[in-house]
Amino acid sequence: MNPPSPQVAILSYHKIGPPLPGGWETWYYISKQIFEQQLRLLAERGYEFLDLPRFYRGLDDPSSLPAKSALITFDDAYRNNLTAALPVMIRLGVPGVVFVPTNYIGGMNVWDSGGQEPDEEICDWNDLLNLERYGVAVESHSVSHPSFSTLTPEQHEMELRRSKETLEAKLGRTVEFFAYPYGDAGNDFAFSETMLKKVGYRAACLYGGGVVTLPSADRFRLERLAMGPDSDLISMLAEK
Repeated sequence: MNPPSPQVAILSYHKIGPPLPGGWETWYYISKQIFEQQLRLLAERGYEFLDLPRFYRGLDDPSSLPAKSALITFDDAYRNNLTAALPVMIRLGVPGVVFVPTNYIGGMNVWDSGGQEPDEEICDWNDLLNLERYGVAVESHSVSHPSFSTLTPEQHEMELRRSKETLEAKLGRTVEFFAYPYGDAGNDFAFSETMLKKVGYRAACLYGGGVVTLPSADRFRLERLAMGPDSDLISMLAEK
């Protein structure tokens, strides 16, 4: 009997901890306590946490992975990923990945202007280097956080290429993982995949979906579990 195909739960977080003074709670804010509970639940149910190199190895050779594993990711690189999430991850020995839009490093989430989400600080370069130092890899979330379905082909390639080059120049290593803002991979996925490969990415994430099964999952359209404070993680894992 063949062993079961490895299952990888890729969790997608945004903000850990309370809003800044003057802000307000939204679904994207998760308290440190709930964040820790969610990580502990994964461990209790037998999930092994992956760092990025081991995740890449698993994409190339699924047999190298355990039956159940988890990859913890954060979109936008809010500063509370460093100040609130990282201490929990260090205490539990959990690595992860932060996807950052490079135009806003050291700035604010201006793509949310309009009142739907409160203002939040984005990590600066020192913050990002500290995340890397403690096992949280910094990868690309585009340059300007656009909806890719609104871009021309030239803009699409620029967002992929320039963000990668900017991060590589500062981090001193190759950047090969991409997360599409809003989970929007554009109107022509064949073109999106071609551009990802051309620019030099090894994998890309959407936003939302279920647990990834390897090797059948498309490495350039990896689904993630969108996490909020009320997420029923056990149901989302769809365990039998």
